[in-house]
Amino acid sequence: MRILVTDSYEAMSREAAKILAGQIWLWPDTVLGLATGSTPVGMYRELIRLHREEGLDFSQVTSFNLDEYVGLGPEDDQSYQAFMHAHLFDQVNIDPARTHVPNGKAEDIEGECDRYEKAIGEAGGIDLQVLGIGRNAHIGFNEPDDHFARQTHRVALKESTIRANSRFFEREADVPRYAISMGIGTILKARRILLLANGREKAQAVYDAVLGDITPEHPASILQFHPQAMLLLDREAASLLPERSKV
Repeated sequence: MRILVTDSYEAMSREAAKILAGQIWLWPDTVLGLATGSTPVGMYRELIRLHREEGLDFSQVTSFNLDEYVGLGPEDDQSYQAFMHAHLFDQVNIDPARTHVPNGKAEDIEGECDRYEKAIGEAGGIDLQVLGIGRNAHIGFNEPDDHFARQTHRVALKESTIRANSRFFEREADVPRYAISMGIGTILKARRILLLANGREKAQAVYDAVLGDITPEHPASILQFHPQAMLLLDREAASLLPERSKV
């Protein structure tokens, strides 16, 4: 795993945007795996700037989001589909038909998981997957477990994840208890992986991902097996890593 440490969240976001922009400039029809939450917001903001000021062209890009809450649709402000429209899709020239987010309001959730997994395969797989990391080292909504989930699946969220995500909702009781998430196997099929983390509260999760045992109890630890995984961190998120592990 390559580890790049920056001085601040803003610097991390700029570097992440450079990596995605380079992917798009080199391969205009690239397939991106995208993430939500507070961590990638700065990266999306910089990508919008690159689109407006430097002509970064999203017209041939295809995207697949990692996850969505079960029970929330695009009309709900807290859905990840609404998040992506607010923070990226509506601000660049990406073709809406090329953007994909799991349907959290599907009548058949298991069928939706199978459909989404098939759609990723039909697109040729993901070229560059962006990840955040939870405080319990989850990636996507793949929570600590006794096994690694292979494909897109329905997940029961841990209480720690519900508490962490409650900041986006009016009340903790409003946070959905289930989500659809790409599986660990789906994520590992991506040709390149870029994991972003900032803040001291993510330091232990980052340590477990980089130097801990490879175990489903720390889902991000599986990235140690990926041949093209990069961690892009601010100094606080990297604070528990020894200097020799940083590039």
